[in-house]
Amino acid sequence: MQPMPSEIVMSQEARAARARRPRANEVASFVFLLLVITVFMMVMMAMALPYIIASPSAGGGSFRLVGDQGQIVTDRSWPGKFLLVYFGYTHCPDICPTMLATIAGALNALGAKGDRIQPLFVTLDPQRDTEAVMKQYTALFSPRIAGLTGTTAALAEAAQDYGVHYARQQTGPAPGDYEMEHSAYAYLVTPGGQVALTLPPGQSSQQMASELAAGLRDNNGHP
Repeated sequence: MQPMPSEIVMSQEARAARARRPRANEVASFVFLLLVITVFMMVMMAMALPYIIASPSAGGGSFRLVGDQGQIVTDRSWPGKFLLVYFGYTHCPDICPTMLATIAGALNALGAKGDRIQPLFVTLDPQRDTEAVMKQYTALFSPRIAGLTGTTAALAEAAQDYGVHYARQQTGPAPGDYEMEHSAYAYLVTPGGQVALTLPPGQSSQQMASELAAGLRDNNGHP
């Protein structure tokens, strides 16, 4: 018995529908994958945001803080020297140790020219970063780096003057379960107290050394 014309048409339409179904599934899978990638990138950008926000036009300013020997230090405690100021904290899991290692490497790469620069690591976490903690931590990177702490108010004022953004983020139930989200630029300050350079994270030591050398040269440092 031969199939009726209408049955032939219906069979052809069924085959066409079955053929379209895999393509539709492929499109849906692609859209879903694109959505997942987009969400992932947004999450990664949100995680990185605290470390990339900074004010390149920060003017710096005077400060009165506490050195790692318990002594009072100010922005005038190293007369005639450029200051390389970096804000962070010793419990920082990644960006702070990376930047401090980069700074130490850059100063070594500069050789004698690096003697014109005094690097400072200023904590944003005075609750945990005592003088002794700062001294021990900075020594892991370079004996040239001076660790500074102080009162919450004094550190907040210094951070504001340098355009540093930071916030405490609780990570667990205990009082000590927290991290400090913060921007991660380093600032080269002239002996006259002006910010000459803002140095972003992610540079190699050699790249930073090149920028520091230019900053010294352009601001009456040694060529």
